[in-house]
Amino acid sequence: MQLHKTEKAHQELSSGMRTLGLRERSLLLLAGSKPTSTLQAMYDGMGAQILESLLHLGYLTDNTTHVPMRTELSLAGARMYLFDVCERMFARRHPDLAHHLRTTLRNARDGDTLRHVAEELFSQITHHAGDECAASLRAQMPAALTSPALNEKTG
Repeated sequence: MQLHKTEKAHQELSSGMRTLGLRERSLLLLAGSKPTSTLQAMYDGMGAQILESLLHLGYLTDNTTHVPMRTELSLAGARMYLFDVCERMFARRHPDLAHHLRTTLRNARDGDTLRHVAEELFSQITHHAGDECAASLRAQMPAALTSPALNEKTG
């Protein structure tokens, strides 16, 4: 488990206010830079309870909350890239096609669906602008669409 400081933790550590005790503050300072197992072993094994308390109080988060957030942001970035490509390639010359692709992009809420829309987009680019153009734009596509872990909903 990888621990991350929350905004609440950064406020605690940077401001003059001290709501936590010395042990809590020291573990909070070390969180993210030391292995969790090392932190848990501190203070004769009391580190585990202190970390649990810091998690519960919202000073720390673990990687399980960060992975979906990173996935969601990656998919959002990939979707924005595809919207941009759609606009540049089709908005002026093929407005009906652009409208269709924009609609399908808006409705793509998971990685698999977004990948299918991307394939349709690149197929249309190949048809209208050629293989080289499609290959060039595909090469610039964010890695988010090639990651197998992107089956999370993007909202």
